[in-house]
Amino acid sequence: MEPPNLYPVKLYVYDLSKGLARRLSPIMLGKQLEGIWHTSIVVHKDEFYFGSSGISSCPPGGTLLGPPDSVVDVGSTEVTEELFQEYLSSLGESLFRREAYDVFENNCNTFTNEVAQFLTGRKIPSYITDLPSEILSTPFGQALRPFLVSVQIQPPGGSPVGRPNGQS
Repeated sequence: MEPPNLYPVKLYVYDLSKGLARRLSPIMLGKQLEGIWHTSIVVHKDEFYFGSSGISSCPPGGTLLGPPDSVVDVGSTEVTEELFQEYLSSLGESLFRREAYDVFENNCNTFTNEVAQFLTGRKIPSYITDLPSEILSTPFGQALRPFLVSVQIQPPGGSPVGRPNGQS
């Protein structure tokens, strides 16, 4: 029996604050944050991410965010590109519809954590997934919550993935 094909899975990590979080968080939050993280999954030669426009894809590093600040090797998967596209389409109709986006509860990092577990059985690093609760655990974070909930994050440069009937 021939061994299955294995496809590498990478987590692209971007600091949306471009270093400001590291400098300002001790003053504003009373604790040190290393960044405000946006993440995506790179598999089958494309980068996949979730934002306020739903699930999108682009060539790796192809959004206006440019190259990632860091790349985490999540492992490898036997999931074929065809099966992965079906999975993404299903997610785009359920958990990760554009209207389901929430900067604290259902964001790009929630998406990449879900996808990483599907592909490899591994979660993304907790310093990324714990960031919303870290911010909200501070008085300043609580004060900013009503404003931040209205924030829509969608890195430009990608194409919609898995929209039923070609809807955009």
